[in-house]
Amino acid sequence: MSPEELQAARDHVIPDVIAGGLRVLFCGINPSLMSGATGHHFARPGNRFWPVLHRSGFTPRQLKPYEQDELLVYGLGITNVVARATARADELAAEEFREGGRLLTEKVERLRPQWLAVVGVTAYRTAFGERKAQIGPQERTIGGARLWALPNPSGLNAHWSVQAMAQEYGRLRAAAEDSAGKQRRKAAPEGGAER
Repeated sequence: MSPEELQAARDHVIPDVIAGGLRVLFCGINPSLMSGATGHHFARPGNRFWPVLHRSGFTPRQLKPYEQDELLVYGLGITNVVARATARADELAAEEFREGGRLLTEKVERLRPQWLAVVGVTAYRTAFGERKAQIGPQERTIGGARLWALPNPSGLNAHWSVQAMAQEYGRLRAAAEDSAGKQRRKAAPEGGAER
């Protein structure tokens, strides 16, 4: 892709990969220019989202960005705090993050995923006004959804290796599986066997 094509994607908005009742809705900071140009989330070649998702056990194989709609089969989805594509996240204003947090809250209340996983603790802190938030599960809930702050899979986030990120994403996967198991047990009729 040429530099001109990438620049032409600035401020493009790409569609969410969403459905109601997902196990986990992953929330990026905002689309890269490559994502804006291709229409696929986490499309930049150096982004480690897709390998980490597979290594953590969320997907049985490593999906390519153009296969993003297959996530719905696994009860997973993708959205962003800020919808517009930029070359770097630091081009976004704090007001955009706060407004993005408000819109994200409305989306989560409407779609009711079990977990909202924000990939980037700084984005989480800014969007939700929680300056001391750390990587991991959060106290906050939105419309019944639990929240988890994950490391940003961008290749620019060099202090997190693929292996370390996969372990943290794996912690979320285990928590999501545990929550799903508890919900199935609640729904099973008393004395009846789960199927």
